[in-house]
Amino acid sequence: MLIDAPSLYFRAYFGIPESAAKAQDGTPVNAVRGFLDMLATLVRTRRPDRMVCAMDHDWRPDWRVALLPSYKAHRLAPEGGEVVPDTLTPQVPVILDVLAAIGITTVGAAGYEADDVLGTLSVTQPAPVEVVSGDRDLFQLIDDERGVRLLYVGRGVAKLEDCDDAAVRSRYGVPADRYADFAALRGDPSDGLPGVPGVGEKTAARLIDRYGDLDGIVAALDDPDSGFASGLRAKLDASRDYLAVAPKVVRVALDVPLPELPTALPPSPVAPDRLLELAERWNLAGSCRRLVDALAAQG
Repeated sequence: MLIDAPSLYFRAYFGIPESAAKAQDGTPVNAVRGFLDMLATLVRTRRPDRMVCAMDHDWRPDWRVALLPSYKAHRLAPEGGEVVPDTLTPQVPVILDVLAAIGITTVGAAGYEADDVLGTLSVTQPAPVEVVSGDRDLFQLIDDERGVRLLYVGRGVAKLEDCDDAAVRSRYGVPADRYADFAALRGDPSDGLPGVPGVGEKTAARLIDRYGDLDGIVAALDDPDSGFASGLRAKLDASRDYLAVAPKVVRVALDVPLPELPTALPPSPVAPDRLLELAERWNLAGSCRRLVDALAAQG
């Protein structure tokens, strides 16, 4: 099980009021508590024997910005870095401390997003693999032949959607391995991808169905007999520069340099005293116990 940690802890932060989860000194721990409870639910219901939590060591890599300057530009803080709630930032190290005490591996890579780490692990770790995220871009990682699925948690872990290629086709009208091209055409305001003006999901899906992929669509623009409506041809033609770079931005890297990772889920915490200390300090006893109990039940 590959966990998109930022996707989950952001959802936890906004899903649990700060007033409902605080440490003894009043520090909010809503993201920590919610994240740990999500992991406990996933372990209990999916019963993985291996787990890695991927982190964002670079949420807006220079190489993506160089290709498309608008990439996540709306989320850039005036002083640099990502706009993150002030009370969320201090909770991330607490999450990392708890995971280390339990013995769940976390990993990130300089110059890459968590998505890229997940993509690389999805093709290098032994199958079957379940990727857990609320990021639609990760639909592209689904590979039925290899045994890679996406557990999509856009509506929460309790309502996760277990997605294979058929699910992506049903939802968007394109196969999973064409999702990146589809997203480039459609655009995604949450990532600063403008898309092709006037091309929505249905048109993007029809184009991919007819021409195979983005390269096929662009090649067909130069063929007067390719069957484009004049208005659509003009829109796509005007977006050639964008279409030349957008897929490279949307596609998840599959070759991030990562160290050898211990992936086995421990049946009990590797540092129980440290975990107890953290649970008491941050008022996380219930969440830690639920996760530890879920791991113990694996055996």
